[in-house]
Amino acid sequence: MHVRLMTESDLKETASVHQTAFPRQRMSYEWLQCNLNAFPRFLPYVLEVESKIVGYIVWSQKSGFRPEAVLELEQLAILPNYQGKGYGTTLIEKSFLLVEEQLESVGSTIKHALVSTRADNQAQRLYANVLGAEVEVTISNLYSADEVLMIARNVSSRINRTMTGEEVTK
Repeated sequence: MHVRLMTESDLKETASVHQTAFPRQRMSYEWLQCNLNAFPRFLPYVLEVESKIVGYIVWSQKSGFRPEAVLELEQLAILPNYQGKGYGTTLIEKSFLLVEEQLESVGSTIKHALVSTRADNQAQRLYANVLGAEVEVTISNLYSADEVLMIARNVSSRINRTMTGEEVTK
């Protein structure tokens, strides 16, 4: 299992993951290409298992390039056959560390992370467990249903403690 920055050559395979995960969305290739082309505002990573892309994540920097960045976990997708096996956790944790490295290279750190997702999406547990994200607000009928906005405050220290095996408490 390997997490790395997405490249142009990954777009076709990653678009297939996107279309599987988000069937109501259109133009998967173009969507991901826009995200890739907006680097470093958008920071896209892929998860490979045995040289096959089985997931991806896109982080975005909110409200400009700041000394203390607020990130959004813009989008996360794992192919159905790989879900429930820890790949989502691994993708979030490892890509987060790569984002930290990218930001450190330009003199920035991560302050908070936010995630928006459907109110009925069970991935909320993943975001709570890995990032420490908590629901701040519910927005009625935003996309296809109610959406929740989750915020993980001071998330860098939590991820780093988790990755080193230290006990994490809220």
